[in-house]
Amino acid sequence: MLLSLMRKHAKSWLIKVLIGIIALVFIFYFGYSFTDESAKVAEVNGEVISLLEYENAYRELLSGLQQEYQDMWSDSLIEAFDLKNRALESLIEEKIISREAEKTGLDVTEKEIRDRIVEFPAFQYNEGFDSNRYRALLANYRMSAEDFEQSIAQELLQEKLMQFLTTFLVVSDQEVLDYYTYLNEKVKISFVRFSAEDFKDSINVDYSLMEDYFEQHREGYRIPENIRIDYIVIHPEDFRDQVEINEWEIRAYYEDNPSMFKQEKEVRARHILFRVPSDTTEDGKEKIKEKALSVLEKARSGQDFSELAREYSEAPTKEQGGDLGYFSGGQMVESFEKAAFNMEKGQISDLVETTYGYHIIKVEDIKEERVKDFEEVRDQILDILIGNESEDLAHERALSLIDRMPYEMDLAEYAAENDVPVMSTEYFSQEDLIPYIRGDEKLKKLVFSLQNKEISEVVEFNDDFYIIQVMDRKSSYLPEMDEVADQVEADYKDYLATMEAKSAAERYLARLRQGKDWDELAEEMDMRPETTDFFTRLDFPENTGVMQGLNEAAFNLSENNRYPEAVFEGEEGIFVIRWEDKRGIDKEKYQEEEQRYADSIISSKRQNLYYSWLERLKDRADIDRSRFARYK
Repeated sequence: MLLSLMRKHAKSWLIKVLIGIIALVFIFYFGYSFTDESAKVAEVNGEVISLLEYENAYRELLSGLQQEYQDMWSDSLIEAFDLKNRALESLIEEKIISREAEKTGLDVTEKEIRDRIVEFPAFQYNEGFDSNRYRALLANYRMSAEDFEQSIAQELLQEKLMQFLTTFLVVSDQEVLDYYTYLNEKVKISFVRFSAEDFKDSINVDYSLMEDYFEQHREGYRIPENIRIDYIVIHPEDFRDQVEINEWEIRAYYEDNPSMFKQEKEVRARHILFRVPSDTTEDGKEKIKEKALSVLEKARSGQDFSELAREYSEAPTKEQGGDLGYFSGGQMVESFEKAAFNMEKGQISDLVETTYGYHIIKVEDIKEERVKDFEEVRDQILDILIGNESEDLAHERALSLIDRMPYEMDLAEYAAENDVPVMSTEYFSQEDLIPYIRGDEKLKKLVFSLQNKEISEVVEFNDDFYIIQVMDRKSSYLPEMDEVADQVEADYKDYLATMEAKSAAERYLARLRQGKDWDELAEEMDMRPETTDFFTRLDFPENTGVMQGLNEAAFNLSENNRYPEAVFEGEEGIFVIRWEDKRGIDKEKYQEEEQRYADSIISSKRQNLYYSWLERLKDRADIDRSRFARYK
């Protein structure tokens, strides 16, 4: 309670005096023993983890999360993220790693630490290490150079141990080929779909059986924890009229931020696309290419390019004569962009191949890279400066409300005293959007971490500033059937209809497996078979959706065994599938990507081996956590 009060009013002179008095009492009464490194938090194989070590590890974790959550941070999240236990476990692992490294004669030199820091991307400026940036970033994260260097040393030691453990780890050519094949071979299937909706009209509900269904699935109807909040919102937009910006400020912003007003090179182009579907054969692809070359010849002979695009293009821009408008770097696929940006105005390209097919490109106009003139961007800068200043004023207003707020105050009452509107929500759960605010997962995590009647710090979300108080909580509970009867009945009908659809699909599959012709049975049963595109084990056919087990089953089928042993259930219905075709890997592409896949296998094996080894060491280690409870 006292800590919460001190945090909320940290700017107050009274609190600063109070902190000083408390510090003096601790120094004179307890001396400096409370920061003594010999204070033991835990012990690993006889090696002490001191309170100071623990505090440093905890502070690093805390600082990282505070940086991630920034204005949404609340001390209530410490428990939600289990920071205290995580800090201790990280230290236990460090002790175990250090001991094993010592046993194997591994060490980290000062030069290795220095080299790693110098190469650290965050510390680079103008293609080199910048000591000022190094110090500034460490200060921003409230970390000393010694602590950072220690963390780098630990990281290097872990890498050396992993390398030591996996020195003789090898991957055979066959492993790489098998892995690549597993991920890249493709299959095509046909299917018929049985929809539960088609069976609903024939369903009659037995309510005694529905009660049994409810009891079996009761956990699925659990009512989650719900809370109700009051909140104040401060909009920066409301402060714009209070902001005055001088002309010299606008000019200074322009001169200080030239890169912000840089106009990238832009090209305006038209194109004619000849699509090459992913399952096109080599002969088919060659025919499409021949057609594209004949149209290219017409374009270069002087025929109107836009008319050729309207006649031949298969792109969405066909009706616009292939006009793509102006585009800058990074907006088109790489090969298309490379061609367009290396052409002159009026030039027509050779055939350009992309994942979509073959393109003929004509550059209509080019806007070279430049920095926009001050007058072009003056109003834009003015709007930015007014926005920044109004945001600062709104933030200061929110902070002043928090700073002057009495402890354990009712937010609505305080808002009324300060002539500030307060909003109240109905009850909502973590599965819902926050009423009126909506919010993201971070904001919801913060709100649900607050205790009853607890008031948050100032929270910035979607450019507004919020002060939030949890007014009431309703605990999660299992309902009686009367409370959810309508939902249970609807679900039970869906369940019975799905069972009927599944039974019909299983009978259909049984006839196919007994030798009934696919097309004849479909016509007899008035079913409409569909066929998928080729897909890999990691893909799902667009027209079936996600279904557990379907992909692996499809790859286990063949021309001599076209039907699986079971039907497949998904959100779109019950499916009976038939194998149609299989496509092996592209050998040339495999040669290009073989090393990347080999590296991926090695990396995965290393990680698995290392963490399995670490877990075994932890299981065998003598770890005493008994003293940790007093520091939690």
